[in-house]
Amino acid sequence: MTSAAWLIRGVRPYGEQAVDLLLRDGLIADAGHDLKAVDAQILDAGGLIALPGLVDLHTHLREPGREDAETVETGSRAAALGGYTAVHAMANTDPVADTAGVVEQVWRLGRDAGLVDVAPVGAVTVGLGGTRLAELGAMADSPARVRVFSDDGVCVADPALMRRALEYVKAFDGVIAQHAEEPRLTQNAQMHEGVLSARLGLAGWPSVAEEAIIARDVLLAAHVGSRLHVCHLSTRGSAAILARAKADGIPVTCEVTPHHLLLTDECVTGYDPLFKVNPPLRTAEDVDALRAGLAEGTIDAVATDHAPHAMEDKECEWAMARPGMLGLQQALSVAVEAMICTGLLDWRGLADRMSIRPARIGQLDDHGQPLETGRPANLTLIDPDARTVVTPAELASRARNTPYARRELPARVVATFLRGIPTVLDGKAQR
Repeated sequence: MTSAAWLIRGVRPYGEQAVDLLLRDGLIADAGHDLKAVDAQILDAGGLIALPGLVDLHTHLREPGREDAETVETGSRAAALGGYTAVHAMANTDPVADTAGVVEQVWRLGRDAGLVDVAPVGAVTVGLGGTRLAELGAMADSPARVRVFSDDGVCVADPALMRRALEYVKAFDGVIAQHAEEPRLTQNAQMHEGVLSARLGLAGWPSVAEEAIIARDVLLAAHVGSRLHVCHLSTRGSAAILARAKADGIPVTCEVTPHHLLLTDECVTGYDPLFKVNPPLRTAEDVDALRAGLAEGTIDAVATDHAPHAMEDKECEWAMARPGMLGLQQALSVAVEAMICTGLLDWRGLADRMSIRPARIGQLDDHGQPLETGRPANLTLIDPDARTVVTPAELASRARNTPYARRELPARVVATFLRGIPTVLDGKAQR
């Protein structure tokens, strides 16, 4: 299944008028009706929707160091099955991706897997320790060409250090992606702080812990004139702060996860660690505000925060469980349920939030491109009418910690093409 030419018949780009797409030599060679190509393999795509290949700004692939939970190859397979053609691999590996050598290792592992483009995210500070800047320039100059830097998993809490990081990356138009959490407000926190946390007897994680850091960093970004990206927004207050920042012309972007668009803190009632995540699931009012922010464009992107964990890190009592959820394979379906089925976005809007803007933020020039002649042939084909029950044992990830187990979700990825070569065909990975 590695033909240099594919003729996709009767597909509907962005859910609109059906056309034929000819993919050749890594590009969309032609788009029109009744196309002919004697050397091309034919894919009948009647009823399917084509979108630019999805781009994830926030993926944990765990390699090197925690290959028991995930590897670059297994995570890439899950990504391709979810419709992704590029993912950004976060830096909290072991060793931490804080040097040119480690980010190059991750980049080469992604290239060898060949299922999606893996763009390593470099750490902001050495060892994620929050005291000294990592080798930002060396990582930017490496073959991995790192442009996004984050200590995700921990917050860059020192404002002076955050300012220096923002200043440093201006030299190569980099972006600092902040995990917004004031650590002094979240010590021993287990879930969203509110009436439910009090009833369940779990230490609360207040919304202001996120919002205070976002407000501080927005002001720092404005002062420095550098690019800030806010990871996994979870509160209505955060959305309001960022709306004001954008109105003021501050160079800030932000993302929301699929699970924060769909799930609420009510899921924690049964103390199931599958629903323990960082930041925590919030209230229905927060979910509504995040959906509205994404629909309006205040929130730029849907990013999975795909966080696989080994079984022993999740199948334990709530307080001991590691935070995090799988996201790659179900992200599109969850976004469809939260945004398209509710009428808040159309397919073009979803492509903008899950492909075009993420590619622009991460500076992946070959991704997030329009489905037009001459553009890179990175695309995904979706059956919008399919409904699938999530079965953890059938997931491509090495981990099984999905919060969507036994849940029926809409839409299904049928095929994914990376530079014109199918990495997924008929819903099955090709490598």
